[in-house]
Amino acid sequence: MQNMPEVRMGIVGVSRDCFPIELTRKRLEQVAVACAKAKVQIVKCDTIVETEKDAMHAAAEMTEKHVNALTIYLGNFGPEGPATILAETLHVPFMLVAAAEENKDSLVHGRGDALCGMLNACLNAGLRNLKPYVPSMPVGLPAQVAQNIAHFTNVARVVIGIKNLKTFSFGPRPHDFYACNAPIKPLYDLGIEVMENSELDMLELFNAAAGRKSEIEAVARDMAKELGKGNKHPEKLKQLAQFEVAMTKFMEDNLGSRSFGIFANKCWPAFEKAFGFVPCYVNSRLASRGIPAACEVDIYGGVSEYIVQLASQEAVTLLDINNSVPNNLPVGNMKGAAREDLFMGFHCGNTPMSCLCDDACMKFQLIMNRLMEKSAKPDITVGTLEGTLKPGPCTMFRLQSSMSNKLMSYCAEGHVLDANTRSFGGIGVVAIKDFARFYRYIMLEKQYPHHGAFAFKHVGRTAFDALKLLGVDDISTPKPAGCLYAGENPF
Repeated sequence: MQNMPEVRMGIVGVSRDCFPIELTRKRLEQVAVACAKAKVQIVKCDTIVETEKDAMHAAAEMTEKHVNALTIYLGNFGPEGPATILAETLHVPFMLVAAAEENKDSLVHGRGDALCGMLNACLNAGLRNLKPYVPSMPVGLPAQVAQNIAHFTNVARVVIGIKNLKTFSFGPRPHDFYACNAPIKPLYDLGIEVMENSELDMLELFNAAAGRKSEIEAVARDMAKELGKGNKHPEKLKQLAQFEVAMTKFMEDNLGSRSFGIFANKCWPAFEKAFGFVPCYVNSRLASRGIPAACEVDIYGGVSEYIVQLASQEAVTLLDINNSVPNNLPVGNMKGAAREDLFMGFHCGNTPMSCLCDDACMKFQLIMNRLMEKSAKPDITVGTLEGTLKPGPCTMFRLQSSMSNKLMSYCAEGHVLDANTRSFGGIGVVAIKDFARFYRYIMLEKQYPHHGAFAFKHVGRTAFDALKLLGVDDISTPKPAGCLYAGENPF
């Protein structure tokens, strides 16, 4: 997938000058061997940091090697001042980890005391207003350190992506979906750039793209190939292709200071009358390339999609937490959830083809057809990609700002079930253990909107750690029975 950062993970060994530097050097080599064995990519620093001067040398070396994330490895107690000066100088996401003692026979001349040194390293990071990533088990043998680096690489990808992201929106946020209206100041606080545009801007871009005939033809052919027998409305492909060409070109021309971009666009009700189709299928194709295009100008929804895309490195989607599952609808294995924990995740047709079963087809938006075409033969409401979500693991995620500019988030892992929804749109039955209480005491109580980002992997651990590193502390997850939410009646 495109539109995501490549993480170049540097690793620097640090050593307290009253401990043998060779202890850090030897242990760092063992970590490098463990990383190679686990296929974890690292860029090893040749400089072992004991002093501030060493820190400057190491920073220059890591900069020259294009490192954009850093593991600081305490091979012994470590020098907390130079170690944190290194992190401050590089100004990239960094992790603090340390060496565990290896052998009962090396606890005199081979003891490193890094368990102790981690305390001072974290304290000194706080003194410098630095926020390191510290794993749950930060002191370990080489194989465990390699596992921590692998996880931190995923966390760093999210942080780097968000810090280099630009959101493009078109149109005012819809009045009827007021929940999509949220303050944008917290996005700037995260480091995200925001560019808001009008629907007239979008229409002008679409009309201007008409002259790019060869590109439109190529995109239309690619659409026909992707849809195959699911191409139920071939007469609309060129219009849809023209819209895709327009949006792609706009993003390329307007990234400016940023490396990555996403969309959050007005998609109804005026869109259909002005453009002559619904944009859902194009949104699905953008998302499949790593460019989430959130519906209904849901900027936080688009950012949420991008976060779980970075965490999963796969295509994601935005779904309504939509409707309950009738008791008489057959459902097999509920993956540990109760019947009341089931719901259907739905949207008109923005989910990428790779996330849908083989029944995926380009159709028309039934609800809009009722509203705009009075249930007549569909024309301007054509353009949805509909089908059943592929069964398998999923993560439901949302980053949101309250109206008082406070960032909050939820994250819940579950499964898309192998079940016939007997409904329309891009849709699937979702099972999340303990969802019913989570819905009541988190999603409703904290006033989250109806959209959730869905990754088709379990990526809760990565998303949680990345948000903490980005400074988001209000992160809700489902609680098991017997563990009450704030405000939940215990009787």
